[in-house]
Amino acid sequence: CEVDVDALSDGNEVIIGGVMEHIEQAGVHSGDSACSLPPYSLGAEVQAELRRQTKLMAKGLNVCGLMNVQFAIQRDVVYVLEVNPRASRTVPFVSKATGLQLAKIAARCMAGRSLAGQGATAEIVPDYYSVKEAIFPFAKFQGVDPILGPEMRSTGEVMGVGRSFEAAFARAEEAANIRAPNPGKAFISVRDPDKARVLPVARYMIERGFSIVATSGTADYLSAQGIACERVNKVIEGRPHVVDLIKNGEISYIVNTTEGRQAIADSFSIRREALQQRVTYSTTVSGANALLHSLDHRGAGDVLSLQELHKELA
Repeated sequence: CEVDVDALSDGNEVIIGGVMEHIEQAGVHSGDSACSLPPYSLGAEVQAELRRQTKLMAKGLNVCGLMNVQFAIQRDVVYVLEVNPRASRTVPFVSKATGLQLAKIAARCMAGRSLAGQGATAEIVPDYYSVKEAIFPFAKFQGVDPILGPEMRSTGEVMGVGRSFEAAFARAEEAANIRAPNPGKAFISVRDPDKARVLPVARYMIERGFSIVATSGTADYLSAQGIACERVNKVIEGRPHVVDLIKNGEISYIVNTTEGRQAIADSFSIRREALQQRVTYSTTVSGANALLHSLDHRGAGDVLSLQELHKELA
């Protein structure tokens, strides 16, 4: 997974502004990935290591003001992707989530005031969750492939808040106008490295009342694991194929991951037709997992104002 950490330094002391766990895996541009503050799945030891490394880098780089670090974590091993000794796009999100006015505090640090002199001496970790979700303009550009990757494509973002990660994610998806898929036929086609990861997602779909259709490789894998699955042709295999099912309104949800230039080109029509027909789709397994587990929270729960939540942190 990928993690963003924002930090503040006055040149001597360093405090963590926020630790944000991305929903999509490393490789998707951080500006296009949804993220959660606090992290929704990272263990306490890994989080402590992220904070330790961030503080050491801020001091080593003699940062005065804001700093952002992007980490990748694989099997609890922490890798540094990049360090930016400046404000990042996550600063407004972290400020709203924690009630800590990062930009104002950083500007005063750069003008010579200490963190202690501003009363900013400790990280604020909320007991509620805030989720940032990206907004994409794909529907307005007919020739654009809506697959996510290292090139940033989002044109805005929204924020959802909830007492649980699932509730916060549901609010963010509602704000982003991403439809909740109703139980029906779900189409799954994933790259080989994702087959084992999509298995619990497929099982959860069955529990929620979905039936599954898949292209040959994914169908063979799911069937071998005991998942009831209907096989459907890829577009290049001839009709009737998956795009025909989408056009006919038979598909209610799509999980499609792919890699390699030819595979991406071959599956382009699936993603475009889903966009045209307003069929909800996920292009990462982690995004699909988060969306499905948030469905019970759609349209439910109390309305939480930031002002009320920030009072809880005071």
